Amino acid sequence: MSEAGRTGETTAGRPAGVRDRDSEGRARNARPRDGLGRPLPYGVEGVPRQPEGVVRTPDETVAEAQALLDAGRPFHAHEVFEDAWKAGPESERALWRGLAQLAVGLTHAARGNATGGARLLRRGAGAVQEWAETAGETRPYGMDLAGVADWARGLAARVEGGEGPVDAQEQAPRLR
Repeated sequence: MSEAGRTGETTAGRPAGVRDRDSEGRARNARPRDGLGRPLPYGVEGVPRQPEGVVRTPDETVAEAQALLDAGRPFHAHEVFEDAWKAGPESERALWRGLAQLAVGLTHAARGNATGGARLLRRGAGAVQEWAETAGETRPYGMDLAGVADWARGLAARVEGGEGPVDAQEQAPRLR
């Protein structure tokens, strides 16, 4: 029997038999997270998580995501974009999903995952560029989608070239 089993805890440090659940009983991982969204051991103080399912205006979404990116918290910015993707109009879902992919790509690049980071950065760049072309909008909500796509492709190339892990705060894109 493992040490965790003898102490009545799981290997994650949670009491045996206890599962993380939200107020509606859905499984949720309540472990604290670091600034890049990596789980920390139970009992350790982490970075506050972004609340899920928040409905924001597009301008609020962009402003909050930019503040999180500027703070070096791209994982958390991805959650803000994900809320917009899920709650926004169907016509904008590809835009917000692409921006979420860019934030996750930066997260992976900052964690040292060059392959995953570059792949998601390129996928996100392609998604926002395709959305802009299809929608005929190059600056929705003041965002410079061409500049963001160029940033993502440039970072992807640098990460694949051996630059990494990157500093998420220093490499954060300017959305507007």
